[in-house]
Amino acid sequence: MSVLPRIQEFAEELSEIRHDIHAHPELGFEETRTAGLVEEKLKAWGVDEVHTGIGGTGIVGVLHGKTPGNRTIGLRADMDALPIHESTGLPYESRNQGKMHACGHDSHTTMLLGAARYLAETRDFSGKVHLIFQPAEEGLGGARRMLEEGLFDRFPCDEIYGMHNDPNAPEGQVTVKPGPAMSGATFFDITIEGVGSHAAMPHQSRDPIIVATALVQQLQSVVSRNRPPAEPLVLSVTQIHAGSAYNVVPGTASISGTIRYFSEELRDLTHERIQELCAGLEKAYGVSIKPDLRNIFHVLMNDPELGQEYLKAAADVVGADNAIETEKFATGSEDFADMLRVVPGAYCRVGHAGSVPLHNPEYVLDDGILPIGASVFSRIVERRLPAAQ
Repeated sequence: MSVLPRIQEFAEELSEIRHDIHAHPELGFEETRTAGLVEEKLKAWGVDEVHTGIGGTGIVGVLHGKTPGNRTIGLRADMDALPIHESTGLPYESRNQGKMHACGHDSHTTMLLGAARYLAETRDFSGKVHLIFQPAEEGLGGARRMLEEGLFDRFPCDEIYGMHNDPNAPEGQVTVKPGPAMSGATFFDITIEGVGSHAAMPHQSRDPIIVATALVQQLQSVVSRNRPPAEPLVLSVTQIHAGSAYNVVPGTASISGTIRYFSEELRDLTHERIQELCAGLEKAYGVSIKPDLRNIFHVLMNDPELGQEYLKAAADVVGADNAIETEKFATGSEDFADMLRVVPGAYCRVGHAGSVPLHNPEYVLDDGILPIGASVFSRIVERRLPAAQ
């Protein structure tokens, strides 16, 4: 089997939908236009129920199969863009200054819409499908908000599946990593409060820049000297802010960054070491150091058995040679992990043509992925909820 024939018939329309979403990107919890388009399409294609305003701008569609059943599958896609100024020059380039679909969420939304249309037309399954369109995946906690607002109380699922585009993989290849697949993430901000002075009289200061640079270097020792060598850990300082003039030693400085990990034990160890390093430098330099460490993403855990089922569904679309179980960790994070902590399921990556990485202002997504993803979503439903004969 290849791309489902019916989905291939409306593949061009899927491209048009994605281009429309791409041209009008919206940041997390601001996806009102995107949500409106999703609602419009779901209703036009005969989805049985369309519920809006879940988790802010989230939407859930409910589809009933041709035969009754007591099981439900959830399919999830995210809708938000990134605060990046696009520089692709595409005819459908972002019209919203400083916002861009540089991570492919426009394709995720479109692929789930394609599956919704196909499944609404064919109904070749038993039970129900919940189509979950989530806001604010990019570090703003969209999945957690949907869960807090009773997502799975209102729309219970026995299994749930998601997917992500991947320009770093061969075109049409679908991969699933069983068990821990994507890293958990902490974001941190560390504020150093010293004493400012004239830059010509630095002895009158307690220079927070000196402390900040020392701290940046010492933070790297957590990875090199506290992490067990066989366990993945990333600690990246991504921001330093201090000062406003050439001749002033500032009174405060701040550093920010992220930690990526695959076990809660290693996360806790890293948090403890950062706090200890801050306390030690605080005493050594006579300043105040306030660390703020926030868990943003949990480790994404794929259910091994359901991961295999997902690969079987993908093999129906891309062939067995292109549906691959991988042992490679992804140090990127994904808040679908929060949903997988409540409902078992799996998350796959779908390769597409292109050479520019995600989160890049020149990133271009290949529309050829759209009917593939829509077909994989549809096949996992048909396989896991077979219609009674």
